[in-house]
Amino acid sequence: MERPAVSPRPDPVTATPVLSARTLVKRYGSRTALAGVSLAVKAGELVAVIGPNGAGKTTLLSLLAGLAAPDEGEIFGPAGKVGWVPQGAAVYGRLTVRENLELFAQLEAVDDPERRVAEALAACALEERAAQRAEALSGGLKQRLNLAIGLLADPSVLLLDEPTTALDPRQRDNFWSILSGLAGAGTAIVYTTHLVHEAEQYADRVLVIADGELLFEGSPGALAAAVGAQGLDFEQAFVRFLHARGH
Repeated sequence: MERPAVSPRPDPVTATPVLSARTLVKRYGSRTALAGVSLAVKAGELVAVIGPNGAGKTTLLSLLAGLAAPDEGEIFGPAGKVGWVPQGAAVYGRLTVRENLELFAQLEAVDDPERRVAEALAACALEERAAQRAEALSGGLKQRLNLAIGLLADPSVLLLDEPTTALDPRQRDNFWSILSGLAGAGTAIVYTTHLVHEAEQYADRVLVIADGELLFEGSPGALAAAVGAQGLDFEQAFVRFLHARGH
């Protein structure tokens, strides 16, 4: 795969927030899935959301994507400019790559769908696969198609839930090359991952969530420093942090 050119990214320190949330609360019956989580994401920033299973990571992204409404709190962002990439490839196997994109462009009522489909194909390096049925794609290519669908609305914020879990190392490298190119062009990217080295390697900022609470927000290096874990790898530092916080 030919890697997309990566432009200098906006400085995450000085860039303008494009999405923010204040004291988000989400309950499912008697269970509180999110308990007062706040965040702000800036243009060109890569933000990793990590935590144990059932921590509330997917719930947070679903609220930010507008797929569910918070019970309390507020979300501020560009209406219609948030892209969503679910964990599973939500594509139609018997349609071609291009036909999938054309269908979703129609469903999302995007402006100038022909142009947006062409741009999404190019952004995800799928031009040569445009006429291939989705059912014949490898797992990595299906996930790139999944990403292309999330880009159809030309979002300023892209939300990805466990985007590389099912990919092999080479496919993950290709996928992150694409995401780095998008961030370089100014797209803010928020992703959940259980592959915590992806937080260390790619994120400007890490959010640690457990039992619905935001326990930490800062750089990967700051997380290790918070528990005196210098000399440990990031995954060990992350586990030590959770243990120190009673998780």
